[in-house]
Amino acid sequence: MANVRTPAAAALKPVAGLDRTPSAATQGHGGGPEAERLQPDWGEAADHRGRLRVRTLVTQRWVVLAGETLLLVASDLWLQFRAPYPLCFGVIGVGAWINLLTSVASPGQRTLGDLEAGGQLAVDILQIAALMFLTGGTGNPFVLLLIAPVTLAAATLSRRCTLALAMLASAASLLLAFFSLPLPAVAGAEVQISRSYLVASAIANIAGIALIAGYVRQAAVEAARMALALDVTQTVLSREQRLSALGALAAAAAHELGTPLATIAIVAKEMAREAPTDAVKDDAELLMAQAQRCREILAQLTKTPDKASDEVHERLSLRQLVQEVIEPHAGVKDVRVEAIVTGQPGVRAPDIRRMPEIIHALTSFVENAVDFAAAEVLVTARFDAETISVEVRDDGPGFAPDILVKLGEPYVTSRPGAEGSRTGHIGMGLGFFISKTLLERTGAVVTFQNGRPRGAIVSARWPRSRIEVPEA
Repeated sequence: MANVRTPAAAALKPVAGLDRTPSAATQGHGGGPEAERLQPDWGEAADHRGRLRVRTLVTQRWVVLAGETLLLVASDLWLQFRAPYPLCFGVIGVGAWINLLTSVASPGQRTLGDLEAGGQLAVDILQIAALMFLTGGTGNPFVLLLIAPVTLAAATLSRRCTLALAMLASAASLLLAFFSLPLPAVAGAEVQISRSYLVASAIANIAGIALIAGYVRQAAVEAARMALALDVTQTVLSREQRLSALGALAAAAAHELGTPLATIAIVAKEMAREAPTDAVKDDAELLMAQAQRCREILAQLTKTPDKASDEVHERLSLRQLVQEVIEPHAGVKDVRVEAIVTGQPGVRAPDIRRMPEIIHALTSFVENAVDFAAAEVLVTARFDAETISVEVRDDGPGFAPDILVKLGEPYVTSRPGAEGSRTGHIGMGLGFFISKTLLERTGAVVTFQNGRPRGAIVSARWPRSRIEVPEA
C-alpha cells in the first residue's frame, strides 16, 4: 500500500470547555501550564498528611499492650522469672488508660493531625522504653518493639515527624544500654551481660529503626504518588469522555430536530398562503424564517466530521487519526509536523473506534516532541494483518538517560531547568504517566527510546481486534 504523507494543517480552533493536559517532564523537562495546574503537590503526597485514623492507632496499641501482658504473665507463671511485675503492670496500665481515653475522646474514623499522631506514637515509644527499663534494657530481645511506632509513622506521617520519632526511639535504645534494671531470671540465678553487648544491641536496634522505617517510607511514598497520579488520570479521562458524549448528543439533536422543524416550515407556509390578514401573514413568514434559521444552525453543527452522526462519530480512519493528532501543533514556529500512514501490501486499511484516550495521549506525545524538536516531528501510523501502531519521532536531543528509565511513571525530575525546551516548562512526568496509562487501557503496548543518531521515539502498538471497527 502506498504511503500517505499528511502535512499539518491549520491549527484547530479550541473547543469551548476543552481543557487538554499537555505532557509533562518528558525528555528531562515538563509540559505546559495546564499540566502544571493539574499536577498534585507531590511533596504533600510524600508526607502522607492525614493518613492515620484514631481507630488504627487504638487497635495497634491494644495489640501491643495485650502482647506485653501475655509475655509478663508467661514469664511469671510459666518461666518463673523474677521481675518487678507490679511496676511492669503499672506501666501497661498507664498505656491502657491513655488508649482508653483516646478511644473515648475521639471518633474512630477521625484522622489525626501530624502533631497529634506524633505525640501519641511518642507516648508508645516511652511506654515501651519504660517497660524495657524494668526488664533488662537492651539485653531484653523485645527491645525490638521500639521499631513498631517509628514504622507506623513512616507509613502515615510527615518526614519531620517520622525523623523526630526515630530520634526518640534511638535515644531510648542508647539510654537502655546504660541504664536499666537486671534482666529477669529464675530465682537463684543471675544473668550477667557485658556492657559491650548491650551497646551493640542498642546500635543494632537503631540500625533496624533506620532501615525498616526507610523501606516502609519509600514504599508508602511511591504508593501515594501512584494513587494521586491515577486520580488525575481518571479526571482527564472523564473530561474527554464528557466531550465525546457531547459531540454524540449534538449529532442526535440535529437528527431529531430536523423533522419537527420541517413540519413547522410546511405549516407556516400554508398559514402564509391562506392568511386572512396582512398581520397573520407577516407572523407566518416570521415563523418560516426562524424555522429556516434553526435548520441552518443544525446543518452547521453537522458539518463537523466528528459530529455528523453517531456512526461517523464513533469511527475514523488512521489518516483521520494522525491528522487530528497533528493539527493542533501546526502553528509552532520553525517546526514541521508531518504524518505518514503506511500498511502491508494487500491488507485492508483499518477504521478504528474513536477513543478519547488514544487522541488525548497521542496529542500529548506530539506536543512534547514539538517542544524539543530541532526542525521536524514525524508521526507514522502503520498497520498489517495483526497489528496497528503509531510512532511519534522528533529530531531533538532525545531523552536524558536518567529520565528514559523513569518515563511512564510519576516522578519528580532532578533537572533545575528546561534548557532546550521551546516553552521552558518544568514538570514531574505526570503527562507521560497519564498518556501511557490511557493507551494501556485501550490494549496498547507503549515504548520509549532514543533514535539514532538523535531524537526521541514514542510508539504504541495495538492488536487490530482491540481498536478496529469491524466491517458492516
